Amino acid sequence: MDRKYLIDTQENKDFLKDNAYALLDFGRRFPSPGGSSYYLGDDGTPWTERNRETWITCRMAHVYSIGSMMGYKEGKELAGAAVKGLLGELRDKENGGWYAGITKDGDIVPTKQCYAHAFVILAATSAYLAGVEGAKKLLDDALKTYDKYFWNDIEGLSCDTWDTEFKKLDDYRGINANMHTVEAFLAVADCLENEEYRIRAGRIIDHVIGWAKDNDYRIPEHFTSDWKPDLDKNIDKPDDPFKPYGATPGHGIEWARLIAQWCLSTYRSKDAVSLEKRNYYISLSCKLFERAVKDAWNADGDKGIVYTTDWNGKPVVRDRMHWTLAEAIDTSSVLYRITGDKKYADLYAEFMEYLDSRVMDHNNGSWFHQLDENNRPKGTVWPGKSDIYHAFQAMLIPYSRTDEVIAKAIHDSN
Repeated sequence: MDRKYLIDTQENKDFLKDNAYALLDFGRRFPSPGGSSYYLGDDGTPWTERNRETWITCRMAHVYSIGSMMGYKEGKELAGAAVKGLLGELRDKENGGWYAGITKDGDIVPTKQCYAHAFVILAATSAYLAGVEGAKKLLDDALKTYDKYFWNDIEGLSCDTWDTEFKKLDDYRGINANMHTVEAFLAVADCLENEEYRIRAGRIIDHVIGWAKDNDYRIPEHFTSDWKPDLDKNIDKPDDPFKPYGATPGHGIEWARLIAQWCLSTYRSKDAVSLEKRNYYISLSCKLFERAVKDAWNADGDKGIVYTTDWNGKPVVRDRMHWTLAEAIDTSSVLYRITGDKKYADLYAEFMEYLDSRVMDHNNGSWFHQLDENNRPKGTVWPGKSDIYHAFQAMLIPYSRTDEVIAKAIHDSN
């Protein structure tokens, strides 16, 4: 196998570094005049007719804040534009919080989403580390809003969606929003040294582990208002971009990395109790990762990670989403760092080869965001290339610390 796919070779380090900067170049046209992020087309051209969504703006603020800390020339300016959008046109100054997005004409996209608000926190922490103007105010406001409306301290979980005025809470509960809440809470703990948020992340993680164990390490995604798994949710619309039916192996892979990161940052001491806890959670990370890879990687005759499976591990939606590969690259590298087990390094090399041969768009830049079961570009769920968040992180995490969020790791390495 080509050395550029093998972890810890100079060729692989160069491959990732070059592609990280190429992604930053690809996405740099995202800001609208007000700062909110345009959805990017196949060649990085802004699709100005589409809604400008909060979660995409947050992802771009996060990415270019990290880019700034890496020395990318336009990074701080671009991150600042996104922060401006989050403090300005995307923010609901009357009811609090952030709109789901705004239309091309400046009208609001209704509801207040936990998913988007978790990303506001993530964006603000990264921008704060990068010294972006307004980032601390954004972070303070985001935490205040999140704690008031989304975090349930009795349950140790976050709700999902309010109406725009924060008056009516939807009955749906979702794990995807809680997953990105864990990511955001770990960022707050690392960047502000506030351990309360690391403890909260652990409470969410323990719930997820319990549900995963009950389903042979396939994580339920959808729940009722009292947190009962709704395993048949969207069985008639299995390729829904945010609420697909069945298990989502890419999320099992992503949870595996977040659990490992959380446990390594929580149980740092060398005493017997901490060692036992670390070993326990790392073993669970490995089980989640290996279940997802066994179910979804090369599961139907061609390379790639299928989008969803049923509760027996049979593929349902066979399309390949780029973010699942990004998370597979991240988690295989992290588990290799933690365990030293060569099987994870071998999988990392397979994922790298697949990335280079099938998923990277060598003509237009960035990665194809959706491929069909024959690895041909497709745009039914994710047309264009909305943002560069998953792909960019996958170029950094394999050579970063395993016990810190990526923005803090990059900040501390400079």
